[in-house]
Amino acid sequence: MAKSDFEYMSGFGNHFSTEAVKDALPAGQNAPQEPAYGLYTEQLTGSPFTAPRAANKRTWTYRIRPSVMHPPYTAMKHPTLRSAPFNEAPTPPNQMRWDAPDFPSGQTDFIDGLTTIAGNGDIDSWTGLAIHIYAANASMKDRYFYNADGELLIVPQAGALLLRTELGKLHVNPGEIAVIPRGIKFAVDIDGASRGYVCENYGAPLQLPDLGPIGANGLANPRDFLIPVAAFEDFDGPCDVIAKFGGKLWTTQYDHSPLDIVAWHGNYAPYKYDLANFNTINTVSFDHPDPSIFTVLTSPSHPTGTANIDFVIFPPRWMVAENTFRPPWFHRNLMSEFMGLIHGVYDAKEARGNDGGFVPGGYSIHNCMSGHGPDAAVVDKAMTADLKPVKIENTLAFMFESRYILRPTKSALDAKTLQQNYFKVWADIKRRFKT
Repeated sequence: MAKSDFEYMSGFGNHFSTEAVKDALPAGQNAPQEPAYGLYTEQLTGSPFTAPRAANKRTWTYRIRPSVMHPPYTAMKHPTLRSAPFNEAPTPPNQMRWDAPDFPSGQTDFIDGLTTIAGNGDIDSWTGLAIHIYAANASMKDRYFYNADGELLIVPQAGALLLRTELGKLHVNPGEIAVIPRGIKFAVDIDGASRGYVCENYGAPLQLPDLGPIGANGLANPRDFLIPVAAFEDFDGPCDVIAKFGGKLWTTQYDHSPLDIVAWHGNYAPYKYDLANFNTINTVSFDHPDPSIFTVLTSPSHPTGTANIDFVIFPPRWMVAENTFRPPWFHRNLMSEFMGLIHGVYDAKEARGNDGGFVPGGYSIHNCMSGHGPDAAVVDKAMTADLKPVKIENTLAFMFESRYILRPTKSALDAKTLQQNYFKVWADIKRRFKT
């Protein structure tokens, strides 16, 4: 699954046109009486019809069979996947951290390998989020999935994924991300053991943040987002389609592949992004700005500035601030933080003791107004360091930040990977007060 095997279009939020068969796209109108090649017209809308033009999301598709051709869905159970409301267990104000999950021993595909960690909000009112992890070792064979409750931001940590979607294929490596919009069907192919994180966004679709005083340039550039070209499957035979709808899973069986769109045009499509293309902004004098300067994508909310979700990364970067405590300072936030580590060492969490430390594939939750910050050893090091320019390298951490308290599931609170002694990383912070 080399990157060179896939074709993409460049840009974020653009109107794209692509066809897998020449002249499959109609010219001059969207719904001709008889589309070319005996295809059927189907519109896919990801926003209310009357949304402002800048926020209107829709794609016209031309497919072999319309999506309506299937038997009724029936309810199905999933042992580790949860949805809003997250009220099955009391949410403690404690700092929480988990070790990386084990890879599965038996055959487990992406859907079966999902485990919900936390979330909040209301699916019915399009607000909030759920955070899941996945650990899988098998491809989805004759099995497909779509989520009517929200879009999916997928962050691989180990192992590449091939996302076969209705609108084309995305090959996603660790260090890259993919977003599957609400309602789009897809399957996941896996080459070996894979693990990562998924943010299910119930709210407004993820978008690039406004840059404000930064100006026109910086952070994630629209042209670096890649959208797949049209690709389709055409076979007859049974396959299962799973839907997440109203917080529950439902399943039905098609007699053909649902990935049969031959051509499409519009601005509602899956996309991928290489986090190495992020143009990091940082201080060149003293102190350091808020972590909002590392925002890749945001799901806006009200009031303005209290995001439903901010997706933030901490990539390699130079540290040059003078007379400054350079790691993240101790802080208590209105916004709640879920943090994960893709590879390397996070500069505020260098210790590897205390239940294993903050390791790749692990994750932590620091909720609203819960104090947190660097480990004791990092504090001593940072307060006595010779402040020369230094480059933080070979690391990539990220954060899902939200206006909502992140309410862990009961299974997350009971998990053997929950580090019971996480609080001890701050126990040896020295008293320095002098008069």
